[in-house]
Amino acid sequence: MTDPRRALPGVDTLLARAAAEGRLEGHAPARVREALRAALAAARAAVTAGGADVDPGDPDPHLAFAERWLERDARPSLRRVVNATGVVLHTNLGRAPLAAAAREAMVRAAEGYENLEFDLERGARGSRYVHCAALISELTGAEDALVVNNCAGGLVLALNALARGRDVVVSRGEMVEIGGGFRIPEVLEQAGAGLREVGATNRTRIEDYRAAVRAGGVAALLKVHRSNFRIGGFTEEASLAELADLARQAEVPLVHDLGSGLLADAAALGLPPEPTPHDSLAAGAGLVVFSGDKLLGGPQAGLVAGRRELVARLRGSPLCRALRVDKATLAALEATLRLYRDPERAVREIPVLEMLTRPLDQLDAAAGELARAVAGVAARAGARVSVGASTGRVGGGTFPEHPLPARVLRVESAGGGGEGGAMALAARLRGWDPPVVARVEGDALLVDPRTLQEGEPEIVRAALVAALAQAPGSVDPPSGLG
Repeated sequence: MTDPRRALPGVDTLLARAAAEGRLEGHAPARVREALRAALAAARAAVTAGGADVDPGDPDPHLAFAERWLERDARPSLRRVVNATGVVLHTNLGRAPLAAAAREAMVRAAEGYENLEFDLERGARGSRYVHCAALISELTGAEDALVVNNCAGGLVLALNALARGRDVVVSRGEMVEIGGGFRIPEVLEQAGAGLREVGATNRTRIEDYRAAVRAGGVAALLKVHRSNFRIGGFTEEASLAELADLARQAEVPLVHDLGSGLLADAAALGLPPEPTPHDSLAAGAGLVVFSGDKLLGGPQAGLVAGRRELVARLRGSPLCRALRVDKATLAALEATLRLYRDPERAVREIPVLEMLTRPLDQLDAAAGELARAVAGVAARAGARVSVGASTGRVGGGTFPEHPLPARVLRVESAGGGGEGGAMALAARLRGWDPPVVARVEGDALLVDPRTLQEGEPEIVRAALVAALAQAPGSVDPPSGLG
């Protein structure tokens, strides 16, 4: 009996057929050959296993496999996704989407050369650290400012420049984990500073700090804003103003790790009170460190603002160069900060702020429109769609106890919440191009329109229709070989 694998065409035969039909064009020749070898390997394995359902000698299935392989191979690793979770600052999805002005600024910065480190007036070398500094100072009341790669980087730089080889006083109630497994004691260790813990987890008084300073060897006081959790009950903490007064008496700097970086009015956003960089500096902090890609709504960056002599010490540290940001980040940050000069415009144009302030009736209308668009295909698939109340989250380690009222599209599949049900439906949505990321709660898939941007409801509608039309439990192969 003739081995059916002998009927498989060779790579060169398939290349000739593809060229004659105008297929597999636009890809590097080496990748095309790799795709064809993968197609033939898959076909050979199917024949060996007895599962081949096509003629091994027919080139069309092999070319079709290669086309799918090349399409997946060409996809970038970092891809745009549609956030339908209702978590505004979704860390896994890149936190803050950028305002149009910031995106345009990044494109301009990438198109050619810039005066990144060139003084146009003097015609000589300049400093990248001047960019954004004046704007940050204007918006926070700081004497000077500095931009580095992220908030954790800014904190490490501050502690290294101000307290390397000496101790930093921190309350035990503020020994937080800031994300990704990084904890305040480890940050201090990497900065080369010693840790002087004071107080208890729930109660730390100004006298605890004062006793640590009297003991000697203290280079700085550090206050950490607990933005990602809350302590309630029998609690007490030293205020920033008390710490600032002690820092002045002891002639050591007070560093405030603020984290979230809110520059807008929290009440106007419908959020509980939240300290701002301006509040911190007004209360007497020598330096305040905050994020660019959280509530500020800009690119990933760490902003350090405060007294001129302290910022200068950070700027002069060799570590500052290792933590610096590139021209595109500076361009996007500057464009975002400029929007804050007009608070109403900032809320309209910075996506994070706009999402946080969307009225409930607008969310209800958006969820209802999606429900009507997919009701027919859902019924044919044995699924039920409805619009109901739910809660979203600010995310990004901010406002952990403040749920955002939401109106969501709820899809309950005949398969329940497991295989063939809501989880499978969510997986099929992630297989769409661009991927749609939704929430699964119990037996239902939830789509929260709060985090959908312009043009994305149409993408979600098309993805849902296609996902519901598939047989329950069927999921597109995740690899490039199927």
